[in-house]
Amino acid sequence: MTVHRPVADPVLEPFRARVTEAEVADLRERLGRTRWPDQLPGTGWGLGTDRDYLVDLCGYWRDAYDWTALERRLNAFPQFRTHIDGQRLHFLHVRSPVPEARPLLLAHGWPGSIVEFWDVIGPLTDPARHGLDPGVAFDVVVPSLPGFAFSGPTTESGWDSRRSNWSGSA
Repeated sequence: MTVHRPVADPVLEPFRARVTEAEVADLRERLGRTRWPDQLPGTGWGLGTDRDYLVDLCGYWRDAYDWTALERRLNAFPQFRTHIDGQRLHFLHVRSPVPEARPLLLAHGWPGSIVEFWDVIGPLTDPARHGLDPGVAFDVVVPSLPGFAFSGPTTESGWDSRRSNWSGSA
């Protein structure tokens, strides 16, 4: 088993999400040109993603998704980028106003993204403001895993759930 020792770039670069109109127009145009495969009748999700669901989802992303709202909500959180093990990593780092707050890492799975945690960041970092015990507060770090959102792209294979930085052996 390969043991990966994290090597972090000490530079934390502040980051703000920016999705340009040209990027959104390009995505809409490419989604509009999609050639959808046939699906065997009655298979639904049995042989992969249901075609009708995927067509509807891509139509939503093409015609209705509010990219500006996504940008605004994401940029409401302090964001940074750095390099770890040669990979560019994007993350939210939301500090609690509670001086004794403990660090907490929230990591999404695959498929997934940091948006899964948006609604819990406030209660975790500022519990008193949310009617919770002020003695249980956290400084929250939420990375976009390598290859997701504004992290990556990965530059080598091996970035999977088995990658270990915790082994004491060399």
